Amino acid sequence: MTRIIHGLDAVDPPFATSVLAIGNFDGVNRAHQHLLSQGAMFAAVTGHPLVALTFEPHPLTVVAPDRAPARLTSESEKIRLLAEAGADVVVVAHSDTKLLGMTADEFVQEVICELFHPSHLVEGANFGFGRGRKGNNETLRRLGGKLGFETCVVAPLKLQVEPGQPAETVSSTLVRRLLGEGKVQQAAVCLGRRYVLEGPVGRAQQRGRSLGFPTANLQIEDQLIPAEGVYAGFAEVGSARYSAAISIGRTPTFGENVLQIEAHLLDFEGDLCGTIVRLEFQRWLRAQKRFESVGALVTQIEADVARVRRFTMKG
Repeated sequence: MTRIIHGLDAVDPPFATSVLAIGNFDGVNRAHQHLLSQGAMFAAVTGHPLVALTFEPHPLTVVAPDRAPARLTSESEKIRLLAEAGADVVVVAHSDTKLLGMTADEFVQEVICELFHPSHLVEGANFGFGRGRKGNNETLRRLGGKLGFETCVVAPLKLQVEPGQPAETVSSTLVRRLLGEGKVQQAAVCLGRRYVLEGPVGRAQQRGRSLGFPTANLQIEDQLIPAEGVYAGFAEVGSARYSAAISIGRTPTFGENVLQIEAHLLDFEGDLCGTIVRLEFQRWLRAQKRFESVGALVTQIEADVARVRRFTMKG
């Protein structure tokens, strides 16, 4: 079972030795998974634990809040995915001004070496660290030669994300762009799984119920929300799983301008208010649009639900 450590102060006693991978790992996409698989090979050869060191919140929320990206995974989801990707230990460092103010050399000596004593450090090609991100893999190689660890730089992972288009370098930035365009199937190629939103169900106007299609209205705080539109997907409520028609939009037919995330769970009966629901996005169905009448809207929803049932029956 993967060991979880919250806070660098909790790394006590320090590791005798380790194979270390450092990053924000937001989304734990396939490039992250590939990097950790390389680390796992070193861990298997040396017999040392593979440690994934990540940061919460994203460092940019501390040093440049206006440039901080919307997150792709919650902290708990990220930890779970890092464990699934092979980390023996996940250490969650708290992003604060003291830690982020360290120079690259200070970070290597006071964090990497004093706490983790790595035999190998496994990083991506664009890894940057230390105050102003002035440290890089060359910094690690330079210091590793003096301090006794080897730096392994993993080449970028490229995948054909769009059919008929050249391969693209997988990154959290690419995933965010694809989701922002509603391309949830392409984002899933990069993630190695479908994108998920998770949150509590709030009490809304129950307009869907009055139309014959009750919806769960998710309250999402800081996770990236895909582009407005209607999607086919799945909803998980506890251990139960349902096909779901998911609508992200501002209910233009009723003249409202508040973004809502609504899911109609097929073949579900009950009140989900206050319940945590996970929405898994399978595919884009259509853009949002304003209907001339409620009847026309209902007809479209019926067609959407039929398509959702057809697509999700395939898994």
